[in-house]
Amino acid sequence: MSTPLPPVAPDAGTIDAFERDGYAVVRDAITPDLRDRLLTAAEKLLASDITQGRDRGGDGKDGFRGCLNLDPVFLPLLANPAVLPTVVQLLSPNIHLLSAHLIALPSGPPRTIRIPGRHGWHRDMYGVTADLGFPHTPRMAIKAAHYLTPVTPDCGLTMFLPGSHRLTDEPVVPAGAIDPPGAVTPDITGTDAVLFENRTWHTGGINLSGRPRIALMLQYGYRWLHPVDDPATELRADPALTSIEQQLLGLPDRHPDGSLAKGSGAAPMRSWWQSGPSVAHCR
Repeated sequence: MSTPLPPVAPDAGTIDAFERDGYAVVRDAITPDLRDRLLTAAEKLLASDITQGRDRGGDGKDGFRGCLNLDPVFLPLLANPAVLPTVVQLLSPNIHLLSAHLIALPSGPPRTIRIPGRHGWHRDMYGVTADLGFPHTPRMAIKAAHYLTPVTPDCGLTMFLPGSHRLTDEPVVPAGAIDPPGAVTPDITGTDAVLFENRTWHTGGINLSGRPRIALMLQYGYRWLHPVDDPATELRADPALTSIEQQLLGLPDRHPDGSLAKGSGAAPMRSWWQSGPSVAHCR
């Protein structure tokens, strides 16, 4: 098992943008070569008849939950050193992976969603708002969205409403419209990642590119939140994984003999975070 490199201090501008807008862009989060390999694996999965974690939705959407369990090519995104330090600073070292979601948005005019009667704008983790109330919902999770197919103006990138993570009520979509005033589509390239939190209002754009828009979204959240994906029990047993990757895949609070060791499941990331230049900024 390799030892993770010390964390690189997150970019201050990225942190400021996230705190202000509820989302931020991490430039050059992956290499073009990795992006190509991810796309090849994603298209192979989507063309398969695999049903484990299959997630087919409205308007012809297709995808998978728990795609790290289905192909090891996705594993480099789990503890991506270009992304993880920013996520840790915005949350804490006490996190794990909640979901690795592959989404294929088909090309074509909207049919039942992204119309005035069903505009598609939402927060993630909707049950939290239902249980705690809209103004009392905290930041609990952050997604890192990667777009694997060509990024073009008509490909249907995720749209965001800047500052909506601070709203105390739902944003208003004017009658006859499908987007609230101020909604934006981030200006990104295919190697960038977009980070956004559970309270930030967002929706998929309308894809008119002529090909499916394929995205891979990894959601990180506190370890006391239950993952959406199936447990990665077999994957976590891989001796090649780093301790950070093991934590993100659900390392339990246990001693080697199986007895309870409170907080030990977060020890790898706490130790890693304290070893780097970012620790002074950890909230």
